[in-house]
Amino acid sequence: MKPTIKTNCPNFSSGPCAKRPGWNIQNLYLNDLGRSHRSVLGHERLKLVIDLMRKVLEIPADYRIGIMPASDTGAVEAALWSMLGPRSVDVFGWETFGKGWATDITKQLKLSNVNVYEAPYGQLPDLNKADSSHDIVFAWNGTTSGVCVPNADFIKSDRIGLTICDATSAAFAFDLPWEKLDVTTFSWQKALGGEAAHGVIVLSPKAVERLETFTPDRPLPKIFRMTNNGKLNEGIFIGDTINTPSMLCVEDFIDALTWAETVGGLRGLIKRSKDNFNVIADFVKKTPWIDFLAEQPEFRSNTSVCLKITDPDFTKLSTDEQKSFCKKIVNLLMNEGVAFDCGSYKDAPAGLRFWCGATVETEDVRKLIPWLEWAYETVTSEK
Repeated sequence: MKPTIKTNCPNFSSGPCAKRPGWNIQNLYLNDLGRSHRSVLGHERLKLVIDLMRKVLEIPADYRIGIMPASDTGAVEAALWSMLGPRSVDVFGWETFGKGWATDITKQLKLSNVNVYEAPYGQLPDLNKADSSHDIVFAWNGTTSGVCVPNADFIKSDRIGLTICDATSAAFAFDLPWEKLDVTTFSWQKALGGEAAHGVIVLSPKAVERLETFTPDRPLPKIFRMTNNGKLNEGIFIGDTINTPSMLCVEDFIDALTWAETVGGLRGLIKRSKDNFNVIADFVKKTPWIDFLAEQPEFRSNTSVCLKITDPDFTKLSTDEQKSFCKKIVNLLMNEGVAFDCGSYKDAPAGLRFWCGATVETEDVRKLIPWLEWAYETVTSEK
């Protein structure tokens, strides 16, 4: 039967993600709108968002935090173009974005001393192939596959090379081991539901040393430059952004970070995400026609939860037919107003994807499950 109780918030997109519970634009501090970001007030607010990120994410005091242009993509590219070259590179990719970094490193930067380790959707490459004398590039969590690294054991504490970690769907939902990460990037639009276009780069002292001792033999666009006359541009890491930020986005993220503190900081955010994941895990366990895209339980992401349909009749369909089937489910959920933007990523296998980060309420995940069952049964009966 068709369910009657709908979700309070139907936003299950994996980016931009749902706003924090109770979000209202009237709650934002707006006195800095229309003001220069280089004014005393603008600079104070930018410094505040940096300080709050450090506090909530428990980032060590000697790590620099900078706000970068062009979202997580801009932050990752700034690291790749500014730092790679002096050592061999091991890059790991098991979903769209990780594989994209491998393409940039080999075909755009055209570095020759690169080892690319890839795995299909739902799997992880052999992380033990990481060489501690090389620079290592990887995404902590793959939003398009729902596969995450289980831990950082493959990274040596006494490594010589740098680790560059795209953590955009892991920050605020995983306990990141900062001592193993030299360059960490994320965006505001993911785990805390901030607005898009702004990225963050977190640098260890070791990463700063690389910036100050290595000069790439290639042109660097202005938005990638983090040094000035061979020294780190410290201004970037206290709120003097490379380009003009949106102060409305800054205020929106300050609001999200302030909320994060009220739910217990990082530990509370992780718990909320895991609670959401567990609701779907319980559903998958008792439902014969669906499973996680991530094959091993220890690799399954608790933020970008990717699902595949395993019914034998479905698996016999062509790829286009499978995509059409899943699209019908997505459209039913959308038209009923219970789940928006929950289709699999365009490059991923046909399936469903639900964001389960901390800004999603667990009760809404519970309310979603009967609708998902109804949508599947409805589409199946149409065949």
